[in-house]
Amino acid sequence: MEGIYYSLNEYLQDRFGEKVYKLSLDLGLTCPNRDGNLDNRGCIFCHNGSSHFAQHGQNIEEQIEAAKSRISAKTNAKKYIAYFQTYTNTYAPYDYLKDIFTRAINQDDIVAISIATRPDCLPDDIVDLLTKLNKVKPVWVELGLQTSNEQTAEYIRRFYPNRTYSDAVKRLKASGIDTITHVILGLPGESEDDMLSSVKFAVDCGTKGIKLQLLHILKGTDLYIDYLKEEFHVLSLEEYIDIICRCLEIIPSNIVIHRITGDPPKSLLFKPDWCTDKKNVLNSINRELKQRNIYQGSKAKMNSFD
Repeated sequence: MEGIYYSLNEYLQDRFGEKVYKLSLDLGLTCPNRDGNLDNRGCIFCHNGSSHFAQHGQNIEEQIEAAKSRISAKTNAKKYIAYFQTYTNTYAPYDYLKDIFTRAINQDDIVAISIATRPDCLPDDIVDLLTKLNKVKPVWVELGLQTSNEQTAEYIRRFYPNRTYSDAVKRLKASGIDTITHVILGLPGESEDDMLSSVKFAVDCGTKGIKLQLLHILKGTDLYIDYLKEEFHVLSLEEYIDIICRCLEIIPSNIVIHRITGDPPKSLLFKPDWCTDKKNVLNSINRELKQRNIYQGSKAKMNSFD
């Protein structure tokens, strides 16, 4: 299916010469927003799920092999990205992270590692570690900005100011490490201008990739409780499509779009229910982009969707 933005799939094809698959890995870590350092409730939209690593005690090699088996059962996969996804994956002692990351990156069919974390959990020694690993194979750091609206950030319990994010991107960039930024669209009380400002802020700070994520209200979260107390506006499919189109117009063509929707767990999803049909969402966005003749950052060629 043709699209009109620089998708992750196309970027990986350009860089590695073939399709590359992500292996979702779990270090069994927590985050300062859960262990009492900053709070013990997590972000307001985050479901307090248990850790796969903690449940099953798999070491990193076992996790990688299990993830490969799941993917190879459906594809002819040959290259992979080790994706450290769950919670804050730099929130641990240096030696522990060095051991895990090194064991992952040294596997022949791992072409890169992607590490999800918080910008306030990147001390100098950890950035130095990532810099050394980046000389072996590409290291990407995923940062959960979510919004540049400081008032919204306080509501969702992000617990760091915008300058902490911008400083983290600057330090990583100076070390040659690419940053991928998560932005949530549809946070309570935010206007389209707020959402566009968040995207522009990430771009201006120097992010190399962006994940645009629809706000999901999951059962059992504090956001869900807030909604039951006093309903707030939840984006319709039509509103979301419009916002995505406007976001892509202001994102330069050299920035990789890692995501324009998401896959919420259906058993936990409360609202919006339309987002469970991912194929329809992607097709609808693609049609609208073509109708509006929108090319990401004036990009003059067609690209593939994820």
